[in-house]
Amino acid sequence: MASNWTERISAFCCSPSGFLSGTNPDAFLAELLRELRDDRASYGVKVLLLSPLCEYPTLLCSSESVGEETALDLMSVFTQCPPRSSQFRCHLLVALTSVLVCSSCVSNRSRASLDFIDLLLQICQDTSDLDGDGTQRCPRATACDCLCEIEASCPGLLSQRLELLAGLRQQETSWLHQAFAGLQILVLRNAVYQLTKQTGAGAAHLKALLDGNTSVAWEADQEAFHMVTKDSAIQSSLILGPMGRVPTLHTGPDCKELRSVLSSLLEESYLLTPLCQAALFRRLTEVVAMVPGIPPTIFRAQLLRLLGTNEVCLLHVTLMMKCAFTDSLFSAEDEAFLLKRLVVLSQHPLLSTPEKLFYMDCILHFPENRPINCGDSDEALPVLLTPQLASALLPTVFNDSATLLARLHLQALVFLEEGEEEGRGLAYIYDHLTALLHIVDRGGSRDIVVTFFRAAFLFLFYFQHVEGYSARLSEQLCQLYLQHTQLAPHILNLVDKTLERLPECNWALGLLQGLQRVISMAPLGQLTLRDLSCHLKVLARVAEEGKISQCSTLGFLSAVITQSSSLLCTSGDWRLGNGVLGVCRRVLLHPSLDSLLIPLADILQHLTCYYGDTDIQDHARLYYTLLTTLSREKLSVVLAQSAAEGGGQVKKRTLSCVMAESEGLTNILTVHHTEQPVFQLTEALSGLQQEMENLQLSQDEGDKALESYRAQFSESGFASQIMLKYHLTHTEPHDPRFEQIFSICLHFSLTDDHYEQLQDISVPCLFRQRPPPVVQLTLKPRRPYPTTIHVSAIFTSKDGLTWHTTMPDVHVEFQQAFLPLPVPLSWSRASRQDVFEGLWEEFCSEMGDCIISLFCCQLREAALKALVEKHFLPFLVSDLSQEDELRVLLFLPPRSHVLLKISSKEDATQFNMATDTRQLLPHMNSYLLTVTSSRDESVR
Repeated sequence: MASNWTERISAFCCSPSGFLSGTNPDAFLAELLRELRDDRASYGVKVLLLSPLCEYPTLLCSSESVGEETALDLMSVFTQCPPRSSQFRCHLLVALTSVLVCSSCVSNRSRASLDFIDLLLQICQDTSDLDGDGTQRCPRATACDCLCEIEASCPGLLSQRLELLAGLRQQETSWLHQAFAGLQILVLRNAVYQLTKQTGAGAAHLKALLDGNTSVAWEADQEAFHMVTKDSAIQSSLILGPMGRVPTLHTGPDCKELRSVLSSLLEESYLLTPLCQAALFRRLTEVVAMVPGIPPTIFRAQLLRLLGTNEVCLLHVTLMMKCAFTDSLFSAEDEAFLLKRLVVLSQHPLLSTPEKLFYMDCILHFPENRPINCGDSDEALPVLLTPQLASALLPTVFNDSATLLARLHLQALVFLEEGEEEGRGLAYIYDHLTALLHIVDRGGSRDIVVTFFRAAFLFLFYFQHVEGYSARLSEQLCQLYLQHTQLAPHILNLVDKTLERLPECNWALGLLQGLQRVISMAPLGQLTLRDLSCHLKVLARVAEEGKISQCSTLGFLSAVITQSSSLLCTSGDWRLGNGVLGVCRRVLLHPSLDSLLIPLADILQHLTCYYGDTDIQDHARLYYTLLTTLSREKLSVVLAQSAAEGGGQVKKRTLSCVMAESEGLTNILTVHHTEQPVFQLTEALSGLQQEMENLQLSQDEGDKALESYRAQFSESGFASQIMLKYHLTHTEPHDPRFEQIFSICLHFSLTDDHYEQLQDISVPCLFRQRPPPVVQLTLKPRRPYPTTIHVSAIFTSKDGLTWHTTMPDVHVEFQQAFLPLPVPLSWSRASRQDVFEGLWEEFCSEMGDCIISLFCCQLREAALKALVEKHFLPFLVSDLSQEDELRVLLFLPPRSHVLLKISSKEDATQFNMATDTRQLLPHMNSYLLTVTSSRDESVR
């Protein structure tokens, strides 16, 4: 039994939805609970049985009622479980919490959830083993964690238990003290937040909550409780910005009870781990922020310890406290010390790179006592961060990429703030950028290359207005490109990002002009095909800028394609030819096209006549025709990508789509996928299809009929196929893009090995307005069983795009494999009956796979005759007028037979069956059950 449950739970955890699809979730849950109550099962197995309830409670407990019933069963198991089985009791508590929370029992305050909370509090108060071996500490810790989970999912539920929780924390001397402290501050924070949302709540209500006086304490009605529970603010931090956004509870100066609780928690905070301390201080900060009657100076005694911490979480919560209370808690000296400490930690050699990056980010978002910039997300340097203090964070080439960029960003802000645009600070940053450029020039790694271009963008983002440095950078980038043309994508990306973030800056245009100049002046004798490919990409980008003259670009293209030793035309490289056409296409759209008409026409004409690739020649001829026959306005319209006009219309491709490496060509070469099936195969209503062998056998075969019939199977492929006809039709709702479909290729995938693999079928076209074409599937069975065939198709839409669609599955039913006896048409009925008799005698011997069976049903004589005429007439070997017994012979390729003797008795209609393939009987029985039960009751 244990191994069975292990396999079932493993299968459930691997695929919960798939496992439950094969069984009833309620039945599976009932089995789990029954096994948990079984005393014979080991606790190891029971812990395994709880895993589905802990990990997937919503699948097993789909409603509140099911969740409550399950929780009651689990609490019953917990009650009967002996205390020594502490591990199992802990797992039970976790499972109970998951079920009650996920089934909404807790949020609706069901009876079971309230009883469970009482049970958890009783476990937390159980100190009977203080002098023992401590076996109860694990269930107590688990109970505390469960209470935290319940309070977090349903804030305020434990607000009436604050006095009890405070007592538990104060009395606890073990490591559980930390868990109880975290639970108390969480409940206190949620209780105070609830009071801030209630009209008229004040000091008396807060005091009543802290004292546990439920008769005087604020009591929320059910509607108010749900309203506060759904408040998104209570699930997140309240310290997100200026203190004016935090809801407040006006209690006046009389807050002795709350001050006492907070002081007690603060005095014991040093006993907690750093993470728990950070969580405690975060909640305490929120409570003090919501109660103005408590001064922030209550944290003063802990501040010295927090300012000197080396724990990331504690330093982060200290910054949150500073953001919340500013100069109410932190003096100017504290602020200066904290900033200097962040600077030191940002370059401490013993810290990891992520920690140092975190501290630098804290500097950029430092919460000042008197901030100048009140934005929540804008990066701004604190006033106290001077260039002298920030000099400790100057970038070096030995820094890793992330640290280098972060330091460069910080220094740029420092020097920009100080206005030292012509001083040593900016010179140092540019020298550092130049050093990176030299490393790239000497073959730096890809990481160094990316770092350099990011650093260059940062420099331009802050100092593009310093013309001296920006001009030098542009010149150096042009020279770097000439030496390393493979950097073209990085340089063009820098240009695009600069134009995107700094649209009014002319530096990017100046860089493009410089690149155009150095490319056109480069010696052609040293030009390689790889360099030419990069040059063409850069020039294509330059041609997109209407403010840049394209005369030198066309001069370069003309020189490249017309020189006597031109590698371009003689090689006939398709990609390079497309690169040239890409530049020409952009020049065709240039505002100064009129002045470029003659040189551009010469280039296109030369490509048309002499380029070594026919496709490039055709495209060049097209562009030449457009250039010489259309006005500039019409040319722009023709070449521009056309948008769809009106909803539902298909986008028309323009002549620009013939341009290689353009978006249009990429769109054409891509196989797109439809979201829904476009068409389907529906069974065509037609007669039986089979290929009958025209064997010349006489009608007086007599006793040799069966032998002659058997002899036919010696021929390879005899009667081994089934022909099924389907209509190819559109699905609904129809998509206007697919009203007309061409070049359809249907692909079939089998889901089992019962049939041979099907060949793809081609259909020329499918129009919605025309009759659907007929598709004939040729199935070659290995075993004539029912099967399912997956169908997909690739086709072309009327706009020339190629699409792939998944079609609905084709289900081949058992009866579709039925064929009449495969004998020549010249055979008489007597010969067919002889074959039937011979086969029946063989099958009744039940040798091998042969077997006989009986199927009975209630059918009147008229109903039986109608059934035979509808379903078995093509397979009938006896005369239909024969009243005592009807004989039906079903042939199922490749060599299976099912023989039926149908007769009416006084009490029932009998279908005596005999077959040479016993595996067919279940399918035949199911088929007979279907056809007999579908007859109209009135004729039975």
